[in-house]
Amino acid sequence: MSASRPAVIILAAGAGTRMNSALPKVLHPICGRAMLDYVLAAARELDPSGIIVVVGHRRDQVISHLSEHAPDARVVVQDRQGGTGHAVRTVIEETGLATGTVVVTYGDGPVLCGQTLAALVSLHSQRHAAATALTTVMDDPTGYGRVIRDGEGTLLEVVEEADATPGQRAIREVNSGVYAFEAGLLADCVKRLPTDNAKGEEYLTDVLAIMRADGHQVATMLVPDPLEVFGVNDRAQLAQARQVINDRLLGHWLHTGVTITDPRTTAIDADVVLAPDAEIGPGSQLEGRTVVETGARVGPGCRLRDTTVAAGATVINAVCESAVIGPDAVVGPFVYLPPGTRVAPGARVGGQDRAAVPEQGAQPK
Repeated sequence: MSASRPAVIILAAGAGTRMNSALPKVLHPICGRAMLDYVLAAARELDPSGIIVVVGHRRDQVISHLSEHAPDARVVVQDRQGGTGHAVRTVIEETGLATGTVVVTYGDGPVLCGQTLAALVSLHSQRHAAATALTTVMDDPTGYGRVIRDGEGTLLEVVEEADATPGQRAIREVNSGVYAFEAGLLADCVKRLPTDNAKGEEYLTDVLAIMRADGHQVATMLVPDPLEVFGVNDRAQLAQARQVINDRLLGHWLHTGVTITDPRTTAIDADVVLAPDAEIGPGSQLEGRTVVETGARVGPGCRLRDTTVAAGATVINAVCESAVIGPDAVVGPFVYLPPGTRVAPGARVGGQDRAAVPEQGAQPK
C-alpha cells in the first residue's frame, strides 16, 4: 500500500433510527442510486488500494447491495455499536491494515466529492502528517464535534457536542469525521481510545489528541462549502442531499449542451443520459436509465423511467416506463406507455385519439 493509493474505510454500521425506516439508512435512494453508492464512487476516484465497508445494523441488506454494486469492496462486521473508533479498530484487527495511508469516510455522506478526498490525501502527504482532518465552518454547528485550536491555530482536539462545554459549543468550526491517517500510527492509537464520555463509546476523534500527545503532527483541511460534508440522519437531510445532487446533475447536462427549461422543477437520476440539443421541459422527472437523444423534446409534465426517446421525438404530459419511442414520433399529451411499448418512427400517440398503445408497438397513422 502506498500513500498515492490509500485504503478507504467507509463506516456504514449505524442504525439510522431518525430515518424511521425499515430500509438501512445508507441504502435510501438519491437520484436513482443508494446513498452508499455515491460514497463508493467518491472513494473510487482515489484509485484506492482497497475499499472496506463496515456494516452492522441490518447488515444482510447492506451486504446484499454491496455484492451487486461493489463486489470488490471488503465487508467488515461491527458486532456492537461501540463508536467510530471501535469500528476502525475492528477493521484493523480483522484486516491487519498497518501501512500506508488510510482514508476514513461515512456511508451517510453522499454529497462529499471525490476531488475533495483527493485534495485531503494530497495535503496529508505534503504535510507528512500522522492525521489530517476535514473540517468546515457552519452557521449552526448543532450535532457536530467542535474543533479546538490553540492560540496559534493548531488543532488540539475535537470535542463531541455531548461532551462540550457551553464555550466550546459556541465554536462554529466543526469536524466532518472524514480523515486521512497513517495506518501504523492509527493502528496503535485505536488500541488506546478511552470510553469516559457521554456515550461510553470509542470516539475516532480522540485519535487526534492521542497523536498530538505522542508528538505527531495533526493537520486540518477546511472545506469552504459545509453542504459538502453534512451527514444524512433524517428525511429532511435526505431531501437536502437529493437537491444538492440533482443540482449537480442538472449543471453537468446544461454544460454539455442540453436545454433544461426550468431546473427548479426538473429531476434527473444519476444514470440518465442526455444528448446535446435535447430539450427537457418544466415539471419533468427522468428516472433510471432513461436516454433522450439529440433534438428530442421531453416535457412539460413528463415522468420517464428506463425509456429511450430517439432523435427528434416529442413527449408531452406522459408517463412512460421501459418504453422505446422512435425517431420523430410524438407521444402525448395525457398518455401512459407501459413497459415493453415500442412507438414506431414518426408515429403519433395521444392527443385527441387516446387509444391504448399495444404492448408490441404503436403504428403510424
